[in-house]
Amino acid sequence: MKPIPVLLITHDDLLWQHWRALDPARWMAARGRGLADLQRWREQGRSLAVLDTDLPRLPSWQDPSWMPALAGLQVVVASASPNDEQGTQALGAGAHGYCHSYAQPAALAQALEVVASGGIWMGRSLVSRLLKLVTERAQDTHAWDGGRLTERETTVARYAASGQANAQIAEALGITERTVKAHLSAVFDKLGVADRLQLALLVHGISAPVEARSRITA
Repeated sequence: MKPIPVLLITHDDLLWQHWRALDPARWMAARGRGLADLQRWREQGRSLAVLDTDLPRLPSWQDPSWMPALAGLQVVVASASPNDEQGTQALGAGAHGYCHSYAQPAALAQALEVVASGGIWMGRSLVSRLLKLVTERAQDTHAWDGGRLTERETTVARYAASGQANAQIAEALGITERTVKAHLSAVFDKLGVADRLQLALLVHGISAPVEARSRITA
């Protein structure tokens, strides 16, 4: 099995050395020093990356620039002082994982394995926080879609945000999976979200719509 390319973005030489302890038989590590390297990584047809939150001049996680910056990538955000609030914001901005910068190489490798296979990686505390928020807000009837969606798109979005697969949604609504995919594509486009995780965070009121984020950073 060929090593999986992973871009490790940090200005910290000690952290770079720590991350390089990843098994070279499994991971082919490359170093980046800024967000511009993510674009070059994408252009090379690669997607997996680890991003150090201590990079200088990193935008706020509410900044709408994160959506295009992380689109099509599988990024694990690493913080030297991880906290649930930052983790929630990073995942809402488009990251696929959140961990401690100095996690043991085996733990970092596990996070990368999960994210590389299409999953989401986060600590137990953050999982508990998100589940609590979802439970608290599950009955919230606020206009999370900003009035952008049709009635059918809203229904499909709610099913998807609850973890239902396309086949399950299609069966529940009496439509084809192809129609479900079309509705979800429209939902993602109208709401400015990249995947089901971001949609779930938005539906359950954990992250703000794109327009609201723009106002926050204005």
